[in-house]
Parts: sequence; C-alpha cells; structure tokens
Amino acid sequence: MNDMNLLYANDRAGEYPDSWYAATANALPPFDPLKGEVRADVCVIGAGYTGLSAALHLAQAGRDVVLIDAQRVGFGASGRNGGQLGSGQRVDQKALESSLGADQARHLWMLGEDAKALVKGLISQHAIDCDLKPGVAWTGSTDAEVRDLHGYAGLLHERYGYDQIETLDHAALQSVCPSPDYRGGVLDMGAAHLHPLNFALGLARASKDAGVRIFERSAVHHIVEGSKITVQTDGGRIVADHVVLACNGYLGGLNRKVAARVMPINNFIAATEPLGDRIKDVLPRDVAVADSRFVVNYFRLSRDGRLLFGGGESYGYRFPKDIAAKVRKPMSVIFPHLKDIKIDYAWGGTLAITMKRMPYLARLAPNILSASGYSGHGVGTATHAGQLMARAFQGDSDGFDTMAAVPVNPFPGGAAMRSPLLALAMSWYSLRDRLGV
Repeated sequence: MNDMNLLYANDRAGEYPDSWYAATANALPPFDPLKGEVRADVCVIGAGYTGLSAALHLAQAGRDVVLIDAQRVGFGASGRNGGQLGSGQRVDQKALESSLGADQARHLWMLGEDAKALVKGLISQHAIDCDLKPGVAWTGSTDAEVRDLHGYAGLLHERYGYDQIETLDHAALQSVCPSPDYRGGVLDMGAAHLHPLNFALGLARASKDAGVRIFERSAVHHIVEGSKITVQTDGGRIVADHVVLACNGYLGGLNRKVAARVMPINNFIAATEPLGDRIKDVLPRDVAVADSRFVVNYFRLSRDGRLLFGGGESYGYRFPKDIAAKVRKPMSVIFPHLKDIKIDYAWGGTLAITMKRMPYLARLAPNILSASGYSGHGVGTATHAGQLMARAFQGDSDGFDTMAAVPVNPFPGGAAMRSPLLALAMSWYSLRDRLGV
C-alpha cells in the first residue's frame, strides 16, 4: 500500500475516528479548505502537535503563518494517542550515554525536560481543558525488568538530579496497579497524562487567536522548492518564504529523505465501559502506566472512569476489522479480571518510528525544516519540536541543531522494505514477550 493512502486508508475524509477522545472533544468548528493562491511568511504542513506548536510560536513571534492539513486539526496521532507526557527522550539516558556520550545525553535530557515543561506551560497559559494529571508508572513483568527500572531510577537521581521518580517493589506497585502480570516498577510524578485531542484542539484555538490562518481538508500533493516555495493542493496553493513539514506518519511521498528514515506504524486503543467500583482492581491511583514489553501496553483512566488501554501490534497499514478484539487480547493478560468487560470504543491510529527510536529533525533545504518520527513519545517531543523549528527560523537554532545532530539511519532497503522488516522484527520481539525471554 502506498504510504500516502494512510491519510484515507482507515478513516473517513474530514472526520475524526469513532474514539472516546472524539466523543468527548471540546470541538472546534471546521476550517475551510484552501481555495486559490495565498501568500505567507511560513507554510506549516500538518496540524498535529508539531505543526500546531510551530504555527503558534511563529505567529506569536510576529510571522504571517498558514497552517494546512489534509484532514482535520489533531486528526492523526496527536488526537488518538495514549496521552502520556513522559520524561526525557523516547530512548533512555543509559542508551543515549553509551551511543552519544555523556555531554550530548545530558543536553538531550534537558531538552526532554523542556518539552514536558512546555506542554504544561501551554496548557496553563492558554487555559486548555485537557484533563492534565501527574504521574506515569513504568512496570516490569520479570524480576530482571524490575531491577533495570530501579537501576534506571537511581541513575536519573544520581547523574541528573531527577528526584520525581520513586521505585516500587511488588507490594507498592500493586497499590498503584493491581495486575498479576506486574512484579514492580517505578512511578514518575514529574511525568503526566492528558486528553490528547483536547490538547491539540486547544493549541489550534490558541493558534487561530494568534493570527494563524488554518485550512483543513487541503492535502498537499507537491512542493516546489526555491527561494520562494510553492505548496500545491487540489484547491489552491501557498507561496511562502519558509516551510515546516510536520506530517509524521502521514508524510506519504512529499519528501524521500524523510520517508526513508521515518516509518508509519499503526497502534490501537480501546475504551471500556465506566468501571465504577472496579476501578480499585485496575488503577486505584489515577496515574498512567506503560510496561516493559517491546510492543508496549499503555493505559490510564478516563475522566469518566473508563480504562483507556493501548496495545496490540499490526503489520499491515489497514486497521483490523475488529480493533476491540485486538486490544482485548493484551488487556486480558494484564487484567484477567476484565476479560468480559464491555468495550464501548476502539480505534486505531498511525504514528511514526525511526530505526533507533529517536526523532528525525532535519533541515531539508535552507528554508525547509522537518520534524517527525517520535516513536510513541510525541506528546512532549512533537510539541517541543514545533517550538524548536519556530526558533530556528528566527535565528536561534541551538535546540533544533542538538536534536538534528542525533544520527537517524535510513531503514534498510528504503521505503519499499520498511514494512516487511518491521513485521519481522515485531513478530520476533512479541514472541520474546510471550515467552518471557
């Protein structure tokens, strides 16, 4: 399947998925599609966290900004994800230290903390109603995983002075998340969780108020580079001095260099019926949870007491016919006592990963910047990447350059081989998860 079709392969044009998030969204009236020619200082392509943040920060700096999306604001991963705002980077500090050295690893840690602070600050500054709450627990299903998590908490405390993470033995973890599958873990109270679509819609409101011109249902089919860039859609075109590519898993064929390094994959979430008294058997503390599996299970409570559970891997670009059944399988391993619970909503989404799970930030031309490939760590990292690109266009490129200096290798065999290789790798790792290796 052509990647470009991911914009339409699993979704109705111009509509949000049937998710619990869409059902409880602080909805915005639709923005018109682009018609005719418009001019701008900056054209931002993609209205997820990356694009919304870039547009907002550029407009606040006085730039004339046009933001366009093929579907709706927050339509992609930004409006469908697990809502976890994690600390640091997607790759842990231990791995970053060994691959990049202590100094660069420390700089990346600080940027990760900046990302978290930025999200919390934007929510506060723009009064975004998105159920922001503190606390993310990381769990281990084997004694070795628990030892690793506890060791990592110690490393963060000793080397980075991070004191918001506590270690949990088996009993302590059971008081946070009473699952028979988990043996211990850590609880990061500096991390947080939120309603991802409402966060995106709040950023869109703030962007509009700051003067950003937003166009929806305006798919870009090609970009003509030059000192002035032309961005062509079916209904019109934008002539701009600068372009931000913020398409993540929905980039399609717009840029081959990015496409070779950033692969779209699908992930799935289900929302149960409200748990009522059963909350105490699932999440007695209102924190988010992510486990140590290669194919991560992640979950939290909704504000109306449902379990929002993400899990289940997919090797094709089409969503399965029965998403609820796909998610129920891993959910029943973590919470066997919920195996018969009613599922009210189940949805899929397309995110994007890189080979080493670090995002790919790149200057594709003197006046074109791109950021994508957040690998499941996008709530903070994508929002921050948008701000870093906005700053880079204003001459302050330190943060952008630090992120862009992290090597991101192309997938072997280029775009054509990405999917079969990923299917092979995920099959192997999910087998290891099941065997407890």
